[in-house]
Amino acid sequence: MLFLLGSIAYLGRGIIVPIYFSILLAILLLPLANAIERLKIPRAFADLTAVLSAVIVIVLLIYFLSTQISSFVSDVPSIKKHLTEHYVTLRDWVSHKFNISFTQQTVFIRNTTKEITNSGGEYVGQTFSSLTETLIVIVLVTIYTFLILFYRHLIRRFILAVFIKEHLSRVEEVLAESKSMVKNYMLGLLTEMAIIATVNSIILLCLGIKYAIFLGIFIAILNLVPYIGIITGILFTVLVTLTTSSNANDILWIIISLGIVHIVDSNILMPRIVGSKVKINALMAITGVLFGGSLMGLAGVFLALPTLAILKIIFDRVDGLEPWGILLGDEVHVKRSKLSSRLKKATNKIIPEKE
Repeated sequence: MLFLLGSIAYLGRGIIVPIYFSILLAILLLPLANAIERLKIPRAFADLTAVLSAVIVIVLLIYFLSTQISSFVSDVPSIKKHLTEHYVTLRDWVSHKFNISFTQQTVFIRNTTKEITNSGGEYVGQTFSSLTETLIVIVLVTIYTFLILFYRHLIRRFILAVFIKEHLSRVEEVLAESKSMVKNYMLGLLTEMAIIATVNSIILLCLGIKYAIFLGIFIAILNLVPYIGIITGILFTVLVTLTTSSNANDILWIIISLGIVHIVDSNILMPRIVGSKVKINALMAITGVLFGGSLMGLAGVFLALPTLAILKIIFDRVDGLEPWGILLGDEVHVKRSKLSSRLKKATNKIIPEKE
């Protein structure tokens, strides 16, 4: 069953990913759409207004980032010049430290460059293809989000009609909890990203690093990818700083400062702001993120946690699946007496209560 679901997710990711993102965005925009509709505005116009508001915010964010990126790109010649200087210094250090001649270094670099050049056309094609696919996904998500909001009552009636009457209360409970969890998770994630981007930008501005705001936001976005994201962000910031600053202490302070921010984020901000909305233990969360990434790439990394949280809500309420809910949960030290009646019943099946 799991293999079948995984195969469907992998083969149909081009269709599933836009729809999944649209569902998450629709849940996030639902309070705004309802508030506009309460003003006696027709539902279609209220839903369209909510979606367009989100699109405007996203476009403004992209515009801000593009201005920062254009400023960065305009200094590429200067960056190349500094990189060349650092490259010459590095070659001298390697030559003296490891007794590797310039000729040997040149041969190695030439072979490596040749391999990269041979595959360059393929990478350019992939990049162009990725940009085109991204634009298509954005358009699809916008359309899907509006349609999901507009037909939300019909979709809800369909889901309830699929199940027999004796299970309606559980289905309604699952829908309500899932909607609340997704909304809180999305808001928590956006809040955590905003805090990290602000703190990173302030630190880099205080250190006098060029492109501080762009780098602060860039690191916050990469931070969505567990472990690898923060390392990539710090290395990129260090590389840019090497080309714009001659003070070696800046590099040390960047690594220390951003490292401390990441530690605080991982142990305090993320568990309290985001983790509290998604009751999934660390083992299953990491496994789910890796599995989602292998199936759907970066989109799968982002979608993994809400998917696991929704599955846990379902498992906790379906007879025979409660043990899977226990496996996904983070109730490590919860006493048996404090478990819900359904989870207590499932636990007793696995570990009988002592008489």
